[in-house]
Amino acid sequence: MVDYSQIESRLAMLEKLPSLNPENSIPMALEKAGFSRRDFMKWAGAMTAFLALPASFTPMVARAAELADRLPVVWLHMAECTGCSESLLRSDTPTIDSLIFDYISLEYHETVMAAAGWQAEENLENAIKKYKGQYVLMVEGGIPCGEKEHYLTIGPHGKSGYELAKMASEDAYAILAIGTCSSFGGIQAARPNPSNAQPLNKVTNKTVINVPGCPPSEKNIVGNVLQLLLFKELPALDVYNRPKWAYGLRIHDLCERRGHFDAGEFVQSFGDEGAKNGYCLYKVGCKGPYTFNNCSRERFNQHTSWPIQAGHGCIGCSEPNFWDTMGPFEEPMASHKFDTVFGMGADSVSDKIGIGVLTLTGVAIAAHAVIASMKKNEE
Repeated sequence: MVDYSQIESRLAMLEKLPSLNPENSIPMALEKAGFSRRDFMKWAGAMTAFLALPASFTPMVARAAELADRLPVVWLHMAECTGCSESLLRSDTPTIDSLIFDYISLEYHETVMAAAGWQAEENLENAIKKYKGQYVLMVEGGIPCGEKEHYLTIGPHGKSGYELAKMASEDAYAILAIGTCSSFGGIQAARPNPSNAQPLNKVTNKTVINVPGCPPSEKNIVGNVLQLLLFKELPALDVYNRPKWAYGLRIHDLCERRGHFDAGEFVQSFGDEGAKNGYCLYKVGCKGPYTFNNCSRERFNQHTSWPIQAGHGCIGCSEPNFWDTMGPFEEPMASHKFDTVFGMGADSVSDKIGIGVLTLTGVAIAAHAVIASMKKNEE
């Protein structure tokens, strides 16, 4: 049962706190960007559904979003390409999600802050001290560990990324691994992993909310912030610590080409007639049946498109070790050995484990593709 009074009292308490950026509040930013109250409430309603909450939560989700600038955020960059930050910051037409992210109180973020060198390091130390136990830590990138720890050194004191991430994790109110590199090690951790890059959860004993993707959707980031504001607790997580509301379904489940898969209509090679007709991309390597994410529902570039719509299959970037286990990216999984490829991520439900089930799922998908294709050819 949801305790509405508890959430109301929490929001009322947040409302009494001073805005961390009083000159740039979220309501002011939305108004300046041309979003009406109606636009904002429509967004809040969509976000409520997105978080799998009852429709009656819409006003509370709206209030939580307006109060998001009361939540201090420390964002660390480890071994990565900054693509996760760039995808949020370089939007040509800001969405409500990206504006809320922009006006959350980013106490430390190397890409956007003016400070550098000694001043930047001092800002980080001061933010951790000032907001001890209150700030949300967001980390982008894999972290070199062990003997390779100093492959990543940051700042004038030459501290290792491992050292900084560990220090920031100790006093964080909540910890989010942003992107696949921070969640699972990413490309940096691909075999033979020369830098011994590791995911954030190898640095701290605290629970880390993984928000994988290359990059993840801005809604998947903002949604977790709203969850923390509303409930002051972590969302329900799957076996890989991904929020179920965002990563509970496979790409395949809601894919716009799913009907073609069921009908046995497949692209055989890029540029063929099937590709022109929008047929299923499974035979040219789509990993949608084995990948848990909401790309097919959320999309990218102001929600206009996503890789499968653009004509290339999913590469499974939100799954652990995707660089090693999902490649070659333009070949179907049916040609791979199931025991070395699947790990524990291709089940029909993301929070169940069992290599036997995974293998059967993979075989069933491959078999369906073959049988459906044969029936289509007979017709």
